[in-house]
Amino acid sequence: MNAPTSTAADVVVIGAGVVGSAVAFFAARQGLSVTVVDRAGPASGTSSSGEGNVLISDKELGPELELARYSLGVWRDDLAEFAHLWEFEPKGGVIVASRESSLASLERLVASQREHGITVERLDGDALREAEPEVTPHALGAAYYPDDCQVQPMLVAAHLVRLAREHGARLVTKATVTGLVRRDGRVCGVRTTAGDLGCGAVVNAAGPWAAEIAALAGVRVPVEPRRGFVLVTEPLPPTVRHKVYAAEYVDNVGSSDAGLQASAVVEGTPGGTVLIGSTRERVGFDRTPSADALRTLARNAVALFPFLAEVRALRHYHGFRPYSPDHLPVIGPDPRAPGLWHACGHEGAGVGLSVGTGKLLAQALTGKPTELDLEPFAPQRFGATEGFGTTEDGDA
Repeated sequence: MNAPTSTAADVVVIGAGVVGSAVAFFAARQGLSVTVVDRAGPASGTSSSGEGNVLISDKELGPELELARYSLGVWRDDLAEFAHLWEFEPKGGVIVASRESSLASLERLVASQREHGITVERLDGDALREAEPEVTPHALGAAYYPDDCQVQPMLVAAHLVRLAREHGARLVTKATVTGLVRRDGRVCGVRTTAGDLGCGAVVNAAGPWAAEIAALAGVRVPVEPRRGFVLVTEPLPPTVRHKVYAAEYVDNVGSSDAGLQASAVVEGTPGGTVLIGSTRERVGFDRTPSADALRTLARNAVALFPFLAEVRALRHYHGFRPYSPDHLPVIGPDPRAPGLWHACGHEGAGVGLSVGTGKLLAQALTGKPTELDLEPFAPQRFGATEGFGTTEDGDA
């Protein structure tokens, strides 16, 4: 762990996951002095338990889709030289419909997305089987999204933190945030179990714990944990060529249901293993493995790719996605608590949206016009401040 210092930074970022590390990298590259603080270390929370989606295909028309398109440009342009570090794969995504009702919904989705400039190709049954020979014979059709990509999220967080440090950023690990420091009504520092960190701005990138950080400033950011499981198979020869998922997945992404939801999401990895998702359920921070969720994952995967019935699952993992009730992330300064900024609430899209969020927030932190309007993501949409709560006065 790097010990805190009394020297104030321009920015303290709370959280060293993919979002926090992206904020730190782009802010440091803009010339700001940055300190990243995490209670464990890079990618120790949500970023270690996802699949690494960089998707256009599952985004509803509106602000999140625009952020996804912006972020894709950041991945491909600003960060192109580093793509090999986090196993960036422009593999493309395929949405499969196996029911007439799903096919009709998929065709409507494709039509609306094309009207808004999304690149998508309609696949009939023959074209689908050419693209994915092992897919279920019951598939009626599909949509192919060439812009869908994949990364290894733990590598993203680790390398962005390292690159941020090359630009002068500091990393403080094994330090739990216990309070925020304010002076004259403004947040100006962070209290941690390893000492105080003074700063000009605090960025709340605490993922599913973001509501706890916001509460330290007496403001409401209703981000909740939404648990998700992933199965990992034994290594296989290259078999699943794209990120392939059932059409029902799109509805599950946009649902606010607290109960267990599951739809097949299957993809190969460079190491040969196949990742099988996806489940969603709001059960707080309950880490108990769910046999029901795992059985459902396996059953759905076999329905999409029958050959998986003969493949061993080596392990599973699960974690908590930062769910926001309106399905939009929270990005930008919080006028209810001046000095506090947010970069949280991305739910399952956090990996893909992280670098766009980081670049936009760095622009705003340096007083520059942002290349994408942050108003739809404004934290004050959740209501007025209730006071400073447990935030403390004093010097940091």
